[in-house]
Parts: sequence; C-alpha cells; structure tokens
Amino acid sequence: MSIPERILTIGICALATMLTRFAPFLLFSEKRKTPAYVEYLGEALPGAIFAMLVVYCLRSLPLLSGNHGLPELLAVGCTVAIHLWKRSTLLSIGFGTAAYMILIRLL
Repeated sequence: MSIPERILTIGICALATMLTRFAPFLLFSEKRKTPAYVEYLGEALPGAIFAMLVVYCLRSLPLLSGNHGLPELLAVGCTVAIHLWKRSTLLSIGFGTAAYMILIRLL
C-alpha cells in the first residue's frame, strides 16, 4: 500500500469513528426527548454485553483436562463477589483480572 493510500485509509477510519461517536449527540439533542426504545437499549444492553463476554471468555473452559478450569471459575467468583460488595465495575474487573493472573500461576 502506498503512502497516499495509507493516509486515505487512516482518514476514512478516523472519519467513520468520529461519525459513530458524534451521531447520537446530533440525532438526540437536549431539545427533543430521547425515544423510549433508545432509553431501553441504554439500560438493557450493558448487562447483555457483559453476559455475552462472560460466555465468550468461558466457552473453551478445559473441564476435562489440567486444572479443570479452576482459575477461571475462581476468578469469575472473585469478580462477582467484589462487584456485589462494592458495586464498582472498574474495581471488580481489576481485582478479577489480578485474581486470575495470580491463580493461573499458582494452580
């Protein structure tokens, strides 16, 4: 790919990213009420996305070999416990990741 093609590709990617980031602010201004389905999606999608990520991450859990997925299951349990205790997404993800990294070294 030549230099002008690279510049054009980067420019198109930057434009597409900016368009998707700015579109909600342009379509749903403060002057108009946000449609009910958009508010529903704002409430329902985060939980659905996290559930999908958990399923995706645990889809190839080795239940019949090695440590039988023990580090993964303990790290998920740690993440859930910390999130229920502190209600902080960043804290629970951070501690869950740290727990997993420690557990895969120890078990």
